[in-house]
Amino acid sequence: MEVRVDDLTGTEVRALLADHLAGMHATSPAESVHALDLSGLRGPDVTFWSAWVGDDLAGCGALKELSATSGEVKSMRTAPTHLRQGVAAAVLERIVATARERGYDELLLETGHGPAFDAAHRLYERFGFAPCGAFATYEGDDPFSRFFRLGLARDGG
Repeated sequence: MEVRVDDLTGTEVRALLADHLAGMHATSPAESVHALDLSGLRGPDVTFWSAWVGDDLAGCGALKELSATSGEVKSMRTAPTHLRQGVAAAVLERIVATARERGYDELLLETGHGPAFDAAHRLYERFGFAPCGAFATYEGDDPFSRFFRLGLARDGG
């Protein structure tokens, strides 16, 4: 599997992101959907990766810089044909590694709440993310959101 920085111009990537947004709207009320659209993912503060198995798009994810010391995981999605094959873990590994390289102290994320998000919660917990309170511009009293934080040790380099 190859995980690479992506410019969001490919039709496969655009289709997967459209599915991602549709899935978020199918499981959460509109005011609780915080997924970035294409213009948001193209922002100068966002790095977007796509994961490929041969010529097949397997998944994607992004890292949004919140400050000089923190970043946010965004747009994690696995293509339906590649579920439970380690795609999300590979993308998240790249995001965490990049956050460490940038010298971030923490990596944060917001995700949905409920059975549709249980697998995502298990993935984040496996990587060491722990539940936390709302951050940045999120509302803390949204019953459809869960927030996670991963502390990142500086490696002195």
